[in-house]
Amino acid sequence: MKRYCLTLDLVNDDQLIESYRQYHQAVWPEIKESIKSAGVEELEIYLLGNRLFMIMDVNENFSFEAKSKADLANAKVQEWEELMWKFQQALPNSKPGEKWKIMEQIFELK
Repeated sequence: MKRYCLTLDLVNDDQLIESYRQYHQAVWPEIKESIKSAGVEELEIYLLGNRLFMIMDVNENFSFEAKSKADLANAKVQEWEELMWKFQQALPNSKPGEKWKIMEQIFELK
């Protein structure tokens, strides 16, 4: 199993951050299914201030390219992404429309 760690910022507004939290307490079933069907086995999101950190454990069938393609063809996922973009803001040096950025692992204690 492969692990990816990604980060993203939210708009630094307490009310928007609270709304974002609430949406993630009741993620739409279609969104959960699209994540699982892409090969994501486990996914966690953490919040500190307005910074998000996501840990994604994926199986051998997962690829970001295939997930992106499937998401573009899924109207419910597009609706969710459009809604979430109201709360999210791109990190510095992001390409236009780029959200979550893959982090580089620099240490591991075994």
